[in-house]
Amino acid sequence: MATGCICTFRRRAFWRGSSGTGWATSRRRRRGDPHIAPCAKAKVHPLIALGREAHHGSPFDRFAEPAPLPSKPTPMAAMRHRLLTRRGRKLYALRKCTVEPVFGLIKHVMKFRQFLLRGLASARGEWSLVCLAWNLKRMNVLGA
Repeated sequence: MATGCICTFRRRAFWRGSSGTGWATSRRRRRGDPHIAPCAKAKVHPLIALGREAHHGSPFDRFAEPAPLPSKPTPMAAMRHRLLTRRGRKLYALRKCTVEPVFGLIKHVMKFRQFLLRGLASARGEWSLVCLAWNLKRMNVLGA
């Protein structure tokens, strides 16, 4: 069983909102999200934010384990319970790590702003060369 995945079809889940189609990772949430039930049906345990958390909560509330689940919980209740457990909080905290600084450094330091070649295969090859150059530069700086 997968954990921390929000997908139902090829690692993506769709919802239809007032502005058209969007991804499941959108911050806009509605009660009874339409992609939680398909995830449960596919035996995928989603970790999706249920809303904003209040800042500066009491330590007793933050580190307390939730009450046990009823025998037949809804997918939404099961996900809410999973997010409130210690393991669920650790897994959800992994979403905070970001790789965006690497892209910013590639743009700034290597001055790579756009692809020079046309076509998907050529662009992939060019991106592979940029990544290879970045990794070699990092290995040289780190002395590896």
